[in-house]
Order: sequence, then structure tokens, then C-alpha cells
Amino acid sequence: MASFVDRVVLHATGGNGGHGVASVHREKFKPLGGPDGGNGGRGGSVVLYVDPQMTTLLDYHHSPHRSATNGGQGSGDNRHGPRGEDLRLAVPSGTIIKDESGTVLADLVGDGAEMVIAPGGLGGLGNAALASRKRKAPGFALLGEPGDETTVVLELKSIADVALVGYPSAGKSSLIAAMSKVRPKIADYPFTTLVPNLGVVQAGDARFTMADVPGLIAGASQGKGLGHDFLRHIERCSVIAHVLDTATLENDRDPVRDLEVIAAELKAYSGDEAISGVPLAQRPQIIILNKIDIPDGKELAAMVRPDLERFDMPIYEVSAVSHEGLQQLAYSLAQHVAEQKAAAPVLEKAPIVIRPKAVDDSGFTVRHVRDGEEDYFQVRGTRVERWVKQTDFANDEAVGYLADRLARAGVEDELFRAGAIPGAEVVIGPRTGGIMFDWEPTMMTGSERLGTRGTDVRVAQHERTQAGERPTRAQKREEHKERMDAKQAARQELWTERDAGHWTSPSDDDADAAEGDKEDS
Repeated sequence: MASFVDRVVLHATGGNGGHGVASVHREKFKPLGGPDGGNGGRGGSVVLYVDPQMTTLLDYHHSPHRSATNGGQGSGDNRHGPRGEDLRLAVPSGTIIKDESGTVLADLVGDGAEMVIAPGGLGGLGNAALASRKRKAPGFALLGEPGDETTVVLELKSIADVALVGYPSAGKSSLIAAMSKVRPKIADYPFTTLVPNLGVVQAGDARFTMADVPGLIAGASQGKGLGHDFLRHIERCSVIAHVLDTATLENDRDPVRDLEVIAAELKAYSGDEAISGVPLAQRPQIIILNKIDIPDGKELAAMVRPDLERFDMPIYEVSAVSHEGLQQLAYSLAQHVAEQKAAAPVLEKAPIVIRPKAVDDSGFTVRHVRDGEEDYFQVRGTRVERWVKQTDFANDEAVGYLADRLARAGVEDELFRAGAIPGAEVVIGPRTGGIMFDWEPTMMTGSERLGTRGTDVRVAQHERTQAGERPTRAQKREEHKERMDAKQAARQELWTERDAGHWTSPSDDDADAAEGDKEDS
């Protein structure tokens, strides 16, 4: 079973917002208590944050699907639903967050770095929040917005000051075991090390971290021999140490040729430019001739040293077995690391990554789509699509409220400009998953067009028309008479309230418009 995982695909889902509630206050001696439905709670978000104690992404390898809790539903008596708890997922420092296309979204380095990858949905408004001068007791509430669903790729890139690179069986694991307290697996066959090993090296008062990267071979920059899986762990290092085997038993290998191959792979490798910074081939590099405790190895080291000097890199002859030359190597590495840190300041605590959405989300687009036999008008926009998600289509009054909001936002005007005619097919949102309907121009509702709670006259008329029930002339005359009576009754009620001193102006269009804008925000 795997104990170290440095790349996972994580599927995260934010919590759904709670539904608002349509409720009317009922109390003795208060026959008209008014609406008191509470709002739904916001859904929880999925947050990734750095935990210094984490060293692997193994937890998400076994459980790649994570979801935050939903917001609670509102209640009567103006009681709002509870907010869903955020799901906070710990990741090691040095974790890269990418989308499915490979674009880097964030680089979480340092204690305190975090990012919201799946925001929770907004809670729906209750009828108390939807009440207005025209609609005093709404018989509907808004639904909660679904939480975001996202898929991200998490890649762990080890954070080390010095990276040991070289061919398999060059003695890298033995070297890090001799210079630190880490105890990696050591054996006499290639590719013994399958995961990076990190160790802390003490050189006097200086201290630095060293990474033992699994063996590299020719073609590693193109992925051969799991090269990409190994090379990405040295992208953050300050110094690259080439460990060369002076006692290899392979006839086609020697220290000079090994160095040329590994240097070419480092030059050809292109990691995440935004993360890597300076290319690997341009970073400070040193040469470590290992295994000089073997007589043939010491002779070969002396023989190839003149040829290696042309690479213009410091050369050190060491033995991981006898510890010869290790102290000088440790102090030299500590000096190189200190120089690099002084030249490039490191953030002690990374800033929190915040990616807020645009504040002005009122924009939308209307386009005429002709795709083969399909001919429809598509409306896209963050705000209008959210309105559709929050509408309870089983409630006629809620549907009428949505129509009013769309008309106030100018959707109908744009449909006219795009060439839409009554009966045209309109889609709000994506073609798959959006709301589709046959468009009929609507009128802004007023007090005279509001029916009983939970109903809307316009929806009822449209349903009768769709069912083929064409009204007779007598029915039209009767409906017109009822509308006029309702209009007269509404006007009489307004004048009665004015005489009672409830308000000062019988017609305040500016206030109504401002109130409509408040509802749409």
C-alpha cells in the first residue's frame, strides 16, 4: 500500500444554500400579522490550507470526493437557517493547485496559506425579506443556491534547500543518511528509492534541508523512468548537487558521461514557470564524487577530475561509508544556501489566496443560436442564472416574481433587440441544465394583477393558452370587468391608507423602482 502520494485529483462540492420559508405571523388579536418567513443559511465552502504536520496527499488519494455541509432552511417567526460549516482540508506546504486543464490556480507555501476551491451556495430569502409595498404578503420564498462543484489537481513539490540528483545506485540515499538523521531504504539494486526523502543537515550554526530525489536516467525530462514525477520535487531547491558514482560496474557509464546526461535533462525540463522561477540548469550546482572509499573509485575520481573542471562547478570527493569529506561538503552547501537565501528573500508566512468574484454581476448577454434544426435565444449571466436557480417553479407567484425581475433587468428589451418574437424558444443558462421556455412578453405586475397568495394571473392565462383553451368573448369581457374591479379596489385601498396617514404620496414611482432594485440585489 502506498505511503507517499504527491499527486491526486480532488473532487470538491460546496454546500447548498438553505431554502427560504413562506410564513405568515399568527398571533391572538393580530389578524394581519404579516410575513415572517426566515432566510436560508449559506452553504459551507471547501477550503484547502497548509498544515506543517502534513507530508503527503495520501488522505485524498483514498477519499477524493469531499463535500461541505448544506445551509439550514429558514423558519417562521423570522428565524434564519444556520450556516453550513466549512470543510477545511489540510495539505502539505508546497502544494500546487491546478484546474483540469493544468492552469496553476495557487501555490500554497508557508503556514497560513489557504484557498477556497468550492464556495457554498447562497441561502434563499424568506417571504419576510421579499415583502414590498406592492407585494405585502408574498406567498413564496426563494430557494437556496446550489454549491459550486469543482475538480482540481493537487501536486506536492518538496521544499528543500539542496537536491541530490544522479543516476540510480549513485549513493544518494547513503549520502543523506550519513549527513542527517533520516533513514531511507538502501539496497544494492537500482531504483531502491521510489519517493523523495527529506533530511535536515547541521553544519555548525547553520542548518538546511536536503532532498534525496529518486534516480534519474536519460529521457527523464520527457517522462521516461517516471522522470516528471521525480524532477518536480527539485523545482524549489536552491542548490543542485550532482552525485556521481566513481565505482560503477556498467561499462557504458563514467562520471563525466553521467554528468552530461543529467545536466541535459535538467536543461530540457520545463516545470511550472510561475513556481520554478530560475530554470534548473541556471541554479547553483556542485559535483559530488561518491564512493572514494573504494580503491578503484578514488583512482577514477582523480582521473576524471580534470575533465569535470570544465563544467565550472565546485567538486567534492566524499564517501558515504567512511564519512570522508562530508564535513567540508556540509559547510560548503550551507554557505551556498545562505547566499541564495540572502539574494532571494523567503516569505515566512504566505498570504492567503483570495479570488473574489466580480462585485458587479448584473451583466448578461442575449444571443440568437442557430444550430442545425435548433433555433433559440440564449441568455447568460451570473445574476439572471442565480435568479433562475432560486425560483420555485411549482409556485405561480414565484414564477411571476422571476418574470418581473428579468423585465426590470432589461432581459425582455434585449430579447426584442435580438429579434425574439412571442412564442420563441428561450434558454436561460447553459443549453444542458438551463431553464427553457417559450417566451411571451410580460407586463410589470401591479397591485391590480396580484391574485391570492401563491398565484399569478399571468401564469394562469399562459397555461390556458398553452392548453388550447381559447377564451370566448363573454369570458374576455368578464375577465376585463374583474380586472377593472380589482384595479378600482386597489386604488380605493391606497386612498384609504393615505387618508389614514400611512403614507404621503399616492404614486411614488421612484421609490418603487428603488425598492425593485433592492429586491434584485
